[in-house]
Amino acid sequence: DFRALEADILGLQEASVSRQRGNVAARLAAQLGFHYVYAPAGFRLFASEKLNTVLGWVMNLTEGPAIVSRFPIVAWEAHDLPRCGRLTDSRVLLCAELQTPWGRLQACSTHISGDPCQAEGVVQVLRTRSNSLPLLLMGDFNATEQSPAMTLLMHEAGLIDTFRVANPSVPGFTVWQWVYASRPTVFRRVDYLLLRPRNNGGGRILSSHLVLNTPRRLS
Repeated sequence: DFRALEADILGLQEASVSRQRGNVAARLAAQLGFHYVYAPAGFRLFASEKLNTVLGWVMNLTEGPAIVSRFPIVAWEAHDLPRCGRLTDSRVLLCAELQTPWGRLQACSTHISGDPCQAEGVVQVLRTRSNSLPLLLMGDFNATEQSPAMTLLMHEAGLIDTFRVANPSVPGFTVWQWVYASRPTVFRRVDYLLLRPRNNGGGRILSSHLVLNTPRRLS
């Protein structure tokens, strides 16, 4: 239960909207009493947003990143990322400005293919965003820690892997859990919460850990 975690900000990837399920990010925000913003990434095949909307309606599904926040969302932008030679591989970086008691916080969410070309697209967007508070980048990067894509994000964008700083020797696997297994089957780490320190430096990571990672049967 997210209420028990007392989270302030959630970064979602592949949040879906369909006629049967509705808007998953909106439902989660409503249950928590939070604010949210959602950016469809699938079916962004045309320059016309109207055509993309019609295609999503015909397919009865859109999906993309979302940000669910305890703090008010005062501004947001969705940035198309490079397709890197794959016409149908539409990816989006969603960035929101949150009004916190300490000032305005930048939070971004994305889901990329693991291609360094798309990681470079993320870097280019982040370079345009100043931050008096730390900037958060949450996402499924489809890339392991030592991959070219993650190396590029760390070196070019000055991002810090919060989990690895707090847990130097813990694998932190996040994917390939078989849903019917009663034991963990994960064996890769491709999901990250990255942090860019505030402009004037300072601040430190107190803790970082995995949650909702113990398989159990729902009643």
